[in-house]
Amino acid sequence: DLCLITSQLRNFQKYKKMVLLKYLLNTFFLLSIALTQVTSLKVTVLSTMVADYDYIGEWGFAAIIESDGNQILFDTGFRPNTVLENADSLNIDLSQIEHVFLSHNHMDHVGGLKQLRQKLMIKNPRAMKFVHVGKGIFLDRFSNGVNRNTFKKYRLELEEIGIEFIIHEKPKEIFPHIWTTGVVPRVHNEKNWSGFREIVINGETVEDNIPEDQSIAIVTKKGLVLVSGCGHAGIVNTLDHVSSIHGKNSKIVAALGGFHLFNKTNKDISWTAKHMRKHGVKYFLGAHCTGIDAVYQIRKHNKMKRENCSVSAVGSYYDLDEGMYSGLISK
Repeated sequence: DLCLITSQLRNFQKYKKMVLLKYLLNTFFLLSIALTQVTSLKVTVLSTMVADYDYIGEWGFAAIIESDGNQILFDTGFRPNTVLENADSLNIDLSQIEHVFLSHNHMDHVGGLKQLRQKLMIKNPRAMKFVHVGKGIFLDRFSNGVNRNTFKKYRLELEEIGIEFIIHEKPKEIFPHIWTTGVVPRVHNEKNWSGFREIVINGETVEDNIPEDQSIAIVTKKGLVLVSGCGHAGIVNTLDHVSSIHGKNSKIVAALGGFHLFNKTNKDISWTAKHMRKHGVKYFLGAHCTGIDAVYQIRKHNKMKRENCSVSAVGSYYDLDEGMYSGLISK
């Protein structure tokens, strides 16, 4: 009997060790997941066409991304002072932001950069210093024999005031769990660009399809959040690309920014909405060139509500915990 009791005690001790080991492994697994995702995120729009209150609207785009203590300015709007004045009205201090992300070369996304750097470097010498761009952003763009890449003309001026350009071609983590898509493969023929300029690539003159177009994807506890400037690469191409990069975290909970759908046909928008459903997009905040009617069509196709699918205004935001706020006038 004593031997039996001793044997049972040993078995019980082994069982306790196994339970403890399983608990520790589960804890480690959950902790590892938490460490590979942001736990706080807020994206606030600082430049777009619609504006509430005393905010300034313009044909352009900019947003501030705040995540786990990190900040990055996504695009800089069109006019020199728009982002500065809207940030001031929203009580957002831009002076501590050192990193800027530019989606592409068009002036309605890069026009505010010089003024932002000059104004804010007085308070913080590193403000707006590191500028992330896609490969090809400085290539010449011609229309009627004139080089229309105005941003290229400003490159030397920007570097003279201390700006350093960081060029991306492949996906890269800029901050913990905040990724650039890099240059997005054009698998679907979405043609989300105007088509009136030409570009020289490898000695060949071709239509300018804005090859440097890039977006940001943030890995969160609820899924991926996509921020786009114009989506010239195509929203579906970008969603597919982001999904392929992040594998098991491929559910895209939110998409916000400009997506260049304003000139699309009803058939195109229906097709786009279908692919958004496939990727699980729960929140959609369409700014800038997305188009007002396009947003409402996507809301209808995907049976979304005003609270989670809306036209963006200056001051609109997506918060990981609070959800989406579109502003008063743009619901």
